[in-house]
Amino acid sequence: EFRRVLFRSRIMTMTVPGDRRTDPDPDRAALLDRLADRARFIRLETVRLARIAGAGHYTSTFSCAEILSTLFYHQMNIRPSEPRWADRDRFVMSKGHAAIGWYPVLADLGYFPASELDDFTRLGSPFGDHPDMRKVIGADFSSGSLGHGLSIGVGMALAARVQRRQHRVYVLLGDGELCEGQIWEAAMAAAHHGLGNLVAIVDRNQLCIDGRTEDVMAVEPIDDRFGAFGWETHRIDGHDLNALVDTFARSEEHTSELQSRGLI
Repeated sequence: EFRRVLFRSRIMTMTVPGDRRTDPDPDRAALLDRLADRARFIRLETVRLARIAGAGHYTSTFSCAEILSTLFYHQMNIRPSEPRWADRDRFVMSKGHAAIGWYPVLADLGYFPASELDDFTRLGSPFGDHPDMRKVIGADFSSGSLGHGLSIGVGMALAARVQRRQHRVYVLLGDGELCEGQIWEAAMAAAHHGLGNLVAIVDRNQLCIDGRTEDVMAVEPIDDRFGAFGWETHRIDGHDLNALVDTFARSEEHTSELQSRGLI
């Protein structure tokens, strides 16, 4: 059984899950259909770009397609026409190798023409295997070496507090990078500073480059470990769009509280 933050890779977010619906909601059904369609789009585009490049981390994208869909087409407060808008929600793709599935989302939302992806990873293209915030419009963090994303997210969340801004910070982590000590330093710092505007999402697909995570370096119980650092954690099926929408919505209800959220 896959576990991870938002995906089947089971997902863990530090946030409260729960289905708030009591009656069928046509608007809700339309939303879920839209998110499912965009998740399919993400997978199809990942395969297309991997064919252009001749390689690609498509499994890492497949395990978080519903997470990306829910975040960018529903949850996050962003303005593609104003990519540097000061009050936009921030997204940190800590597992940068999944950028192959994130670029099509940015293009689809209008950050840049979709045709620019036709030269994916080619010489002179701004789109490499890992995102470069100096070249990719819509990217707030350049990732490559794993383990740094949560620290960056902590810094962004602290900056929002200092500037008295209300935006939120979402960090998508791979379960393999949880072996990095810096992740746990950041988890400790986030809890210490009471960063209620920070949401960490662990894509628990149980795989890293050297094999299954539990064979390389056991990371479970992830939720209990984050909880021990003072995070509010929730483990859900990351392919369940209902669960994703509800869990992210609940995380917003606690933005002003001094507790970071985790989704696994």
